Amino acid sequence: MFLTNIFSPNISYNKIFYCLGTVINLTAFGKNCEVAISEAIEALEKIDNTFSAFKDFSEVSNINKNAHSNFVKLSAETFFLIESSIYYSKLTNGNFDPTIKPLVNLWSIGKENFKIPNKTEISNVLKLVNYNDLILDKKNSSIMLKNNGQSIDLGGIAKGYAADKIKEVFYKHKIKRGIIDLGGNIVVIGQKAPKQNWNIGVQNPFSTRGEYIGILNLKDKSVVTSGNYERYSVVNGKHYHHIINPKTGYPEDTDVVSVTVISDKSIDGDGLSTGLYIMGVLNSINLINSLKGIDCIFITRNKNVYSTNGIKNNFKLTNEEFNFQEVI
Repeated sequence: MFLTNIFSPNISYNKIFYCLGTVINLTAFGKNCEVAISEAIEALEKIDNTFSAFKDFSEVSNINKNAHSNFVKLSAETFFLIESSIYYSKLTNGNFDPTIKPLVNLWSIGKENFKIPNKTEISNVLKLVNYNDLILDKKNSSIMLKNNGQSIDLGGIAKGYAADKIKEVFYKHKIKRGIIDLGGNIVVIGQKAPKQNWNIGVQNPFSTRGEYIGILNLKDKSVVTSGNYERYSVVNGKHYHHIINPKTGYPEDTDVVSVTVISDKSIDGDGLSTGLYIMGVLNSINLINSLKGIDCIFITRNKNVYSTNGIKNNFKLTNEEFNFQEVI
């Protein structure tokens, strides 16, 4: 997923930098654009320092070290994000789960120390994966993990939250046109030009980055994609991708190759995309059709494309190798 022809002669300010474990690309139009992006960068650095599971001083690391025997006090931001994670876990019937970190660590997919764990290892770690084991004390804004060895990772939702926060910063500075790209989590603000929406390419999951299957025509929307081509390891010719089913403990084996979520709020796209990938086409589309302001597009192994009703008029399939299919 990427933006097509995003730059125009009257662009005011653009900044590319590294944060949240990815390359960030912010573009803003208008007289306050440089101030808005400067404030956005500060906000992103704060979010990264708060939610990173890899920084020893972050709130998430503090939870993972100290919340097994005592309640750990949380900032309002962290409490909100954990509460939101539980919401998306329930919405996707547990196919998204913020307590999946022990499984992710066990597999280490995409890293040099990748190994295929045995059934016993997976079975033991699976006991630690259950979002219902997150005990929240709303009155005191604190959290406790039910079992020793449990840990959380908010990486599956933090970028969406961050994108929404940056949108708030842009609005605060009266930025009516801009692009927020947090390493694939894209938010477009306003229109590219009067009466002209932004064009966003949906990545061809079988080809190199930048090749697309079709174009989304959008304004004021977030676009988030999860796919099995994003991060993986290969052993004896077999691909092991990073989307692990929190119920089985294995990378999800499905006909789905990628799912793209189009939503008003980016946190919805982030919180739903992983769970939808695991749920599959029919269950996911039925769920998304019941939610306001959210749509999705699925691509399967046999190059079929499925979408929810609300996005069909704003998505044009341009690659003839792919075929639109109706959900039966």
